[in-house]
Amino acid sequence: MLQKTYEAFTVDITDKVAHIKMNRPEAMNTMNKAFWNELPAIVRDIDMNARARCIVISSTGKHFSAGMDLAVFGAGEGGGSPDRYVAAEAFRSNIRQIQSSFNALEEARMPVLFALHGGVIGGAIDMISAGDIRWCTQDAFFTIMETNIAMTADVGTFPRLQRYIPEGWVKEMAYTGRRIDAAKAKEIGLVNDVFDTHEACVAHVLATAKEIATKDPLTVTGCKTLINYGRDHNTADTLDYIGVWNAGMIPPPHMQEAFAARAEKRDPEFPDLMKLRDTPM
Repeated sequence: MLQKTYEAFTVDITDKVAHIKMNRPEAMNTMNKAFWNELPAIVRDIDMNARARCIVISSTGKHFSAGMDLAVFGAGEGGGSPDRYVAAEAFRSNIRQIQSSFNALEEARMPVLFALHGGVIGGAIDMISAGDIRWCTQDAFFTIMETNIAMTADVGTFPRLQRYIPEGWVKEMAYTGRRIDAAKAKEIGLVNDVFDTHEACVAHVLATAKEIATKDPLTVTGCKTLINYGRDHNTADTLDYIGVWNAGMIPPPHMQEAFAARAEKRDPEFPDLMKLRDTPM
């Protein structure tokens, strides 16, 4: 059941927009154990129960997030195998569980939008790369911090970031661990726009989310599904899938409502997505 307050987040749903806010400013919103467990639970609850038509994620305090909480690095499960190869296999499986926390953002049927400010560091790059659209404040900076602590980013930065920005910039950020500022992030396409203040940025992202929420939810989830599919498949395969999608799910009644609402100068009324099962039966 969705709560309003969690250890690492607060959640508000208004006008069919879910606003998930990172809420550990005293710890620079580092990603502790609660973060990794709560985020996918929140997002999947919103998605599975069709509680909103768009999700906005923002943060509090000086920085959006300083990345992985250092305490997580030392949090072992205990009773590990003395065989390093067996232990490595278990570690790989555990990483996949952590990766699934951000996969939830990409797999959600509704768009996930980010309002960013201050430092977007380390694991926060993995996080925002799994969303749909990003905006930031002029004080924002972005860095693949993992390189600076002698590890390779492993929760989604590399397979996703290169889809949004040129490969050369991914490699420069990854190989050097340097930070890029908001202006450069906009120039290379990591963010859509830059705002003077955090308040202005969040207001714009929420307004965009509310605009998305007025559209037909089936159409919006179709757009997200097909854009993501096209990113991972060739043109011929994607065109074929689009044809199959529209053959089954193009909605004449929704289109008629859109035309009627335009003619009558009113807001259209579309059905929400259905709730989904979270068990096989």
